[in-house]
Amino acid sequence: MKRLLIAGAALAASFALAACGDDNSSEATAPAAGGTTVMTRSVDGIGDVLVDASGKALYAADVESDGKVHCTGGCTSFWQPLTLDSGAPTGADGVGKLGVVKRPDGARQVTADGKLLYTFSEDSAGQVEGNGFADDFDGEHFTWNAVLAGGKTADSSDSQGGYSY
Repeated sequence: MKRLLIAGAALAASFALAACGDDNSSEATAPAAGGTTVMTRSVDGIGDVLVDASGKALYAADVESDGKVHCTGGCTSFWQPLTLDSGAPTGADGVGKLGVVKRPDGARQVTADGKLLYTFSEDSAGQVEGNGFADDFDGEHFTWNAVLAGGKTADSSDSQGGYSY
């Protein structure tokens, strides 16, 4: 009887975790109606960083340099994709060429010079806590760097550490 209860509890926990990942994958940062999708903000020690409409820094993962989405499920609970419901992304001067790719869940994720853009859950407007952060999700290793005006990524020599899931 105990084995059946343990197995049932494990199954329920799996469903709960899966539901959390699905909810978070649709949670995205989007511009206010009629607003600019991507802007720049000067951050001491880093430079002119791309930010979303709320002023949160935008990051790219090294593992996604192939232009394909690798951050899904639990990854999106920490790294929220910058998405648009419709239309084309708009950018302030210097943000680079903006585009959109379709995510596995059907959402439309914004790119800058081909880099998929994400915000970091631990950041507030004006912070860049995720620069150089390393983590692992679904057997893949991610290193995250802030995206700078002009399309390059910030130097990640001051790595923030990491975690695995």
